[in-house]
Amino acid sequence: QVQLVESGGGLVQAGGSLRLSCAASLSTFSGNAFGWYRQAPGKQRELVARIYASGSTNYADSVKGRFTISRDNAKNTVYLQMNSLKPEDTAVYYCKPMAYVNVWGQGTQVTVSS
Repeated sequence: QVQLVESGGGLVQAGGSLRLSCAASLSTFSGNAFGWYRQAPGKQRELVARIYASGSTNYADSVKGRFTISRDNAKNTVYLQMNSLKPEDTAVYYCKPMAYVNVWGQGTQVTVSS
């Protein structure tokens, strides 16, 4: 059974920071690329950052220079450090192994006030 638990969301003012965490099982985590996604009201879910098992990363243009994805293999955890937050970053954030289908967790709400 795949288990994904996102945490770390909250309410912050524009310019603030949050660090999101995604805890996964060993079998789900090991050797897999992970992505952080977000879904804002009225919009489709979008991929904002991904990290491969090697540590290589990619980012959506909208978050480049502000967000950093990382992973701690010893803790089976993926992180998303979000700095210089903007109101348009407001969304529910989810993590997922890139190759898996229909394994979404409950997500964590990020709200940025202007």
